[in-house]
Amino acid sequence: MRKLHWKELLAVLFILLAIYFFRSQRHELKALIPAIEQADRVWVIIGVAITGAYILLQAAMYVFSFRSVGSRLNIVRSTELFLKRNLLSVFLPAGGISSLAYLPQSLRREQHLHKQQIHQASGIYGFVGILSVFLVGIPVVLYSMMHAGSMRDAAWGLVTICLLLGAVVGVVRSMQHKGVLYRLLVKYFPGAAQQVDSIFTFHLSVPAFMNTVLASVLIEVAGVAHLYISMLAVGVHPSLEAACVGYIVATIFLIISPFLRGLGAIELSLAYLLSGYGYTTLQALEITLLFRLFEFWLPLIAGMFAFALKGKELVLRLLPPILIFLLGMVNIFSVLTPPLAYRMHLLRALIPGTSIHASNLLVVFLGLILLVTATFLFRGLRSAWIVALSVSLLSVLGHISKALDYEEASLALLTSVILLITAKQYRVKSNPQLVNIGVVTAIGTFMVVLVFGSIGFYFLNVRHFGIDFTWQQSLRHAFHGFMLLDDDGLVPVTRFGREFMSAIRVLGVSAWAFLFYTIIRPYLHVAKHSNTALEKARFYLSQYGSSPMDYFKVGSDKLLFVSEEYEGFIAYRVASSFAIVLEEPVCSEDDKLAILEEFEQQCHKMGLRPAFYRVDEDSTYYFNKLKKKRMLIGQEAIMDLRHFSLSGKDKKSLRNGLNSLANKGYITQMHVAPQTDARLAELKAVSDEWLKQYEVKEMTFSQGLFDEEAIRHQDVITVSNADGEIVAFLNIIPDYTPGECTYDLIRKRSDAPGGVMDALIIALIQDAQAKGLEFLNLGMVPMSGISQPENTAEQMVKYAYEKLRLFRHYQGLREFKDKYATEWTNKYLVYEHDFDLLQLPVALSKVMQP
Repeated sequence: MRKLHWKELLAVLFILLAIYFFRSQRHELKALIPAIEQADRVWVIIGVAITGAYILLQAAMYVFSFRSVGSRLNIVRSTELFLKRNLLSVFLPAGGISSLAYLPQSLRREQHLHKQQIHQASGIYGFVGILSVFLVGIPVVLYSMMHAGSMRDAAWGLVTICLLLGAVVGVVRSMQHKGVLYRLLVKYFPGAAQQVDSIFTFHLSVPAFMNTVLASVLIEVAGVAHLYISMLAVGVHPSLEAACVGYIVATIFLIISPFLRGLGAIELSLAYLLSGYGYTTLQALEITLLFRLFEFWLPLIAGMFAFALKGKELVLRLLPPILIFLLGMVNIFSVLTPPLAYRMHLLRALIPGTSIHASNLLVVFLGLILLVTATFLFRGLRSAWIVALSVSLLSVLGHISKALDYEEASLALLTSVILLITAKQYRVKSNPQLVNIGVVTAIGTFMVVLVFGSIGFYFLNVRHFGIDFTWQQSLRHAFHGFMLLDDDGLVPVTRFGREFMSAIRVLGVSAWAFLFYTIIRPYLHVAKHSNTALEKARFYLSQYGSSPMDYFKVGSDKLLFVSEEYEGFIAYRVASSFAIVLEEPVCSEDDKLAILEEFEQQCHKMGLRPAFYRVDEDSTYYFNKLKKKRMLIGQEAIMDLRHFSLSGKDKKSLRNGLNSLANKGYITQMHVAPQTDARLAELKAVSDEWLKQYEVKEMTFSQGLFDEEAIRHQDVITVSNADGEIVAFLNIIPDYTPGECTYDLIRKRSDAPGGVMDALIIALIQDAQAKGLEFLNLGMVPMSGISQPENTAEQMVKYAYEKLRLFRHYQGLREFKDKYATEWTNKYLVYEHDFDLLQLPVALSKVMQP
């Protein structure tokens, strides 16, 4: 049986429930609009203000609930917690209670709260929320039972709540004092004892608990006020008794409802109850809808915003390109659809018809530009932002001047405002030389068209257009043709006349298209490093090198940023408008932050977005100072060589494997550099077969590829068969970490017996021990080691590593290195913006290509 992925199934269930919920409530949502339009605006505003107070009181309940168990939670985080849980409660079974299980990671990470503390405070919050309904409901129901016999049914709801409260108190006391329920739980579920003790063992702060009750009672008062204000807003005579009774009944249905927070039941019961107090059916429905707006829909919408604000940076990064694409479609379809007659009549009284026609052509042309520009906005191109802003502003004028379409103009204006707000996100520059060429070409083509068109029109035979052109007319028509504007009075009669007009338009379109291309083409040319920079980098490596990756930082594939003020450098490659840095600067610890800031400024000038690959956890301190984000991408295996020995029971399998190889005639040898041509040819054959066997290509950047000249000058360990043929090898590369050694390539033939990789590693360990080295760096295992994901990206990486067959080989690599590793260190990808994670995988793939 396959393992049931209950989290994924629940996610699908909640999505389906959300669709069902909003679909079933569509009539109520539609009815809200006319109800609000007819209501007294002043009372509606007061009701919205009380909703704000209601949300703050709910947040205050959380503040005091946490204080009741000796923890602290500020009002901002409390508000966020309530809004998110309130939204989730709509779609969860027994929503109000089950939503308390939602534990935002930000509470544990930023507020330093333990899971048990959150559960304890949430339990008090839920208990007090039910308790306050009982406290407020008793006098209301008793009073109403004396005046209205129909309220006797509500008493059963209060009895149910009372029994529920008693049961909760009994369970808590039994768990705290290890009573009957506790003993039964331990007997049948012994593993749960420790967790139960941690949750139910706490000292209750009575003052804070009483403040929680007070805040909850004020929430009930706000609910009554909402219903009373809804009556005033509708314009009927208000009844405090009806407001109190109606609110308590609605809340009882909310508490006892097992699904979708009383969907339909609250509306029906409240409208029916209000009808019993003398209100007409229509009035009762309007009051109910307004009450639901204040108590349900506004907090629900606020909850949606609370979830959206968690990724607000990503939303602001995605919103402009989407709006630009939408505006482009609106521009095109707006011209294709007929305008409103009364608007056109008014517009023709203000501007001539030729200008209106030109505005239509302009809007279509701008729409096409916007559709193309949207793609480049996704890439963060600065020039695309300039084009988008300019075209959006022109679209405002175009929509007004073509048909007084203020709706489309409003969208264009809104898009322009959002582009201005997000201006700092667009930093990738265009190629300045190419832009200059485009401008010169467009101007040159414009002059050629003017001269060609003016002469052509002037000397054309009258029969082609039926007009004997003057110089002024020739110049005007040539200008209109290049600008793609339509001339109502210019109609070609002959085929030659149509071809002549087409030639002018083709030249115009070509010039505009080439100019647009040169503006939006990114600036990707980056000069290679000079010999002087390489010499400085090698010197700094000898002084400050401290990583096994430092060897690759002066490779021929890297660009070098050498600081002008400090002793240090950064190695990087450029791809997809990113400057991908290998690890971090090579410099002294005191200068690291300053060099990072210097590199940031250089990237800003070049229009590149910096990202740092394989950053050590200890170094994330510097990036936190720069307000960077990080994502765990794997762990690096480190082995302590000082206490390693093949003796002992735990090394029996290794000894057996090595003995088996020896019995079959396999020999492990160390070959000190330089390597001979014949040996290099054998190593190349092994490498090629390994690449073919595993269907992989050579990669670079943070690892080497098979380079004969590089390997010639490196020590190599080989395993050979009885015939002397090499079946596996690894090459030892310089490791700038003091007392540490490492290797680069470790490859074998397809028919090599099991254990050859272990033989290579053991030989390397023994050689390192003989040289007095203390550690062996076994390299990084991508995607591994993520036990507690800190964000959505890490959750996806963890899922891919554990579940997807495509990445299953990383698990095998982890198991192999785990036999030797005594320590695993975290490695991170550091980046600027959440949106970068959508593009960084492609950029990383490019920089790792040879």
